[in-house]
Parts: sequence; structure tokens; C-alpha cells
Amino acid sequence: MASINLIEAFQEFKDAENIDRPTLMKVVEDVFKTLLRKKFTSDENFDVIVNAEKGDLEIIRRRMIVEDGEVMDPLAEIAYSDAIKIEPDFEVGEELYQEVNIYDFGRRAILAAKQTLASRINDLKKNVLVKKYSERIGEIVSAEVYQVWKKEVLLLDEDGSELILPKSEQIPSDFFKKGESIRAVVERVDLKNNTPVIILSRTSPKFLAKLLEIEVPEIFDGLIVVRKIVRDPGERAKVAVESFDDRIDPVGACVGMKGSRIHGIVRELKNENIDVINWTNNINLLIQRSLTPAKITTMDIDQDTKHASVYLKPDQVSLAIGRRGVNIKLACELTGFEIDVYRDNEGEVDEFDIDLEEFSDEIEPWIIDELKRIGCDTARSVLNLTAEELERRTDLEKETIVEIRSVLKNEFEKE
Repeated sequence: MASINLIEAFQEFKDAENIDRPTLMKVVEDVFKTLLRKKFTSDENFDVIVNAEKGDLEIIRRRMIVEDGEVMDPLAEIAYSDAIKIEPDFEVGEELYQEVNIYDFGRRAILAAKQTLASRINDLKKNVLVKKYSERIGEIVSAEVYQVWKKEVLLLDEDGSELILPKSEQIPSDFFKKGESIRAVVERVDLKNNTPVIILSRTSPKFLAKLLEIEVPEIFDGLIVVRKIVRDPGERAKVAVESFDDRIDPVGACVGMKGSRIHGIVRELKNENIDVINWTNNINLLIQRSLTPAKITTMDIDQDTKHASVYLKPDQVSLAIGRRGVNIKLACELTGFEIDVYRDNEGEVDEFDIDLEEFSDEIEPWIIDELKRIGCDTARSVLNLTAEELERRTDLEKETIVEIRSVLKNEFEKE
């Protein structure tokens, strides 16, 4: 009985390195004390001795030796005549220690104990994993790619724990190969069928925030604070920063000498353009900075409706809108204002043009709004763009665009 073969169950025990030994010992002890209670009705006079390293255990039964005929409690006492059969030198009043043979419990009971033990240790490992990663939400972890699937990537951390990076949390241009190490931020811990699932993200603003904290010591030290981050993963990001020390330029500190600090982050994010701007409570100035790299001429702001009308020179409109409208979308998210971009033709002698609103009888209002969203507020500004470019930059169908251009052209021909 010195080494009962519970290696299968104890293997789980030995591999569970993240679980503290006292907790594991207690689990094993509880499992076998339950077994003892089922067989003897009580476990008070039994000691369960666990050897976690060897993968075995001993169960010792303690009984007091009493005179024959004076046994009152068979669980705690043994008659002298029975004791000397075990060891002839025993005397009345001594305590008898006897190993309990595990096989006395029966094959079914032993099997049940092994299954219970494996289940309890598995539950412990799950709890440890949940606790570990719940405390690390928002932190960057490095993990090795183990399996690449269509909808997600399976990663293993340094302890061999499984982590999931869903397709929705990957940068569009991410490409992973088995065995390579990647960095991501811990997004959340889910429970699926009572099993913890650790979800990572490379598209979360928290990932960019942590990368900045790693690259910029002033952020780590608290001298610079990141006020807000908005991202279109893999395309563009805007980071608003503020300094608590007047001697420190927060934008310059984040970008680094000749872009040395920001370049590493840009590479990690698959060449995502990162605009770092100074945070301000002056909403006019914040909107102006958020539309970087475009330069604004004038703007009208309605604080009540959180709406801003921004006027720019024609050559600045496309910069403000950005490719696929990303720049203005991020500016809206960063400032919390709905921003409309208009061409400012003041001071220029332009050919005859017509405001799109004049076509509200022939063109639906939502279509006019969609054209305005990309900076087209007049008939000529729409006609100056090709049908292909209009289709790419708006949510309009090809047939709709052809029809709109036809309506606008006809109006000029009449004139």
C-alpha cells in the first residue's frame, strides 16, 4: 500500500504547477477522506499522507489498544488480542498505527476516487487560469502560435495555457505561422461550457495604449497621460496625449527623435498610420487637431447638437476625409462631435456651381448627406470625381451614382 498506483490522476497533480502545493494536498486528502467516510462512516482516526512528487499516498489508521472485551468504539479502539496478531510487542494503552490497503475499498471505489481527483484538480487549474488572466485584462502578453484556423488563432503562453485570438480581433493584414511569437492585449475572459476561454486582441485601443507605455517612458512614469485613442486597425489611429510637466512636449516625446519611438509601434500594427495630437478642452482646437493632416479654414460649432461644420480649401478636403473616410470617422470618434466637411471657395473665382440641396426634389436627402460626408456639397464637386471613386468612397450603388451624375450634368446643360 506504500505506493498505490494513482499515477494517472497524480500526473494532473504534478503538472499543475500554477496551483500551490498546500491546496493540491488538501484536495487529494479530501477525496480520500470521502472514500474513508463511505467505508468506515468516519475519517477521524485516519491520516492521509500525500507524496506529490512520487505520485503516491498512504492512509494510516490510528487505534488505541484496550483490554479484550473493553472495545467501546471499534473505529478508535482495538482489542489487545487482535493487536498482538499484527505486532507481538504491543501492549495495552499503546496507540496502534496500521496502513490501510487501498484495494480494500474495492475496484469501483478506487476508480471513482481517481476520477473525482482528476476532476477536482482540473477545476482548480481552471480557477487559477481565470484568476491569472482576469487580473491581466488590459495587459500585453506574448504567446506562441500553436494552430491557425479560419476564424481564430490558438496560442500557448509560457505555462502552456491556451489563448484565443479571434479573426475579429486581428489586424486585417495580420498573417501568422505556427511557432512564431506574437504580442496581443488580454481583452476578456469568457466561460464556455464551464471552461475558461482567454480572448486576446490586436485591434483594441488598449493594445496601442500599452505599446505606447512600453515605448515612451514618460507615459509609464505618469508624466504624460493618454487621454483617448481611436483606431481603424491597420489603417489609421489617433492618439490624444497631455503632459503634466510644462517642460515636456507630449507629442514629441511619443513620436521620438526622427520618429524612433513611434516607428516600432507602427511596424507592430502593420504600418498603421498613427496621428499623435495634443489634448485640449478647447473643442475648436481639438477638432482642428483631430483632422490632421488637413488644415481648416473656418468652422461652425453647435455645442447642443454636438455638430461641427468645417470649411477647408479644396486641396485639403480629401486630406480631411482620408482614404475610405477613415480620417474624418476617427476625428468624430475622438472629439465626440459629428463633423461635416465643406469646400471653402472664398477668394477664388470659380465657374458656375450649384449647391446639392437645390437637387432635393430629384435626389433623396440621404444620398445628398452621403455625398456631403465625403466633402461633396456642390454639383461640380460630385462631377469632379469619377464614378469609380464615388463608388469607392461612398455607400452608394453604381446605378445610383450613374443616375446622380446624369441629373447633375443635365442641370448644367440647361444653364
